[in-house]
Amino acid sequence: MENIIKQIETRLNYVFKNKDYLIRALTHSSYANENKKDRMKNNERLEFLGDSVLGLVISEYLYSHYINLEEGQLTKIRAKIVCESSLGDASRELEIGEFMYFGRGEELTGGRVRTSILSDAFEAIIAAMYLDGGIDVVRGFVLNHMKEIIDNASQGKLFTDYKTQLQEVIQVKKGNKIRYEIFNEEGPDHSKMFHTNVKLNDEVIGIGSGRSKKESEQEAAKEGLRWLKNNES
Repeated sequence: MENIIKQIETRLNYVFKNKDYLIRALTHSSYANENKKDRMKNNERLEFLGDSVLGLVISEYLYSHYINLEEGQLTKIRAKIVCESSLGDASRELEIGEFMYFGRGEELTGGRVRTSILSDAFEAIIAAMYLDGGIDVVRGFVLNHMKEIIDNASQGKLFTDYKTQLQEVIQVKKGNKIRYEIFNEEGPDHSKMFHTNVKLNDEVIGIGSGRSKKESEQEAAKEGLRWLKNNES
């Protein structure tokens, strides 16, 4: 455990005075439930606090740096920054999932890469930092590790990552594989249109088109998610 703590502290660029805060932030409820005799505490209460602390830091930053925007515009930007997908991306960037403690069931069903869990863990870590080092520590951490997300949100560039969502859904069942294939390209080089399908094992479950390969893959994944929802048993 000591080695894990040192590794995550290096990722976070912060050394905790009270290591228990960090351990709790990394403890999923499934692990705590399976290890009740050790009286492990999960990260849910920290997540609750972290949500508010993060909201304060982001609100303060937007208020100070975007003085020409009205309250409604600031609210929309903040919502994009603190949404589950954005926090999940920030968590993946730090590879937080690799350091978390999971129960066996959650481990086997892809808990380490699930966006909702990674988002919650990110908020829990923010709360742990706040309790251990105060608001200035959190502010530095958030504005450093979420800078690209904040900039993209303020410029209207954030998008929903359907490919990641699809990957999370299909990997719950062991052995499932998805593959993207560009089956057609049309138009001149300066204005190409790409057409992509996504296959679950050998079955096409979605088709998408876009001005770039990435855009067409995202559209295919979006259709794939719709197909899975409509074909749930």
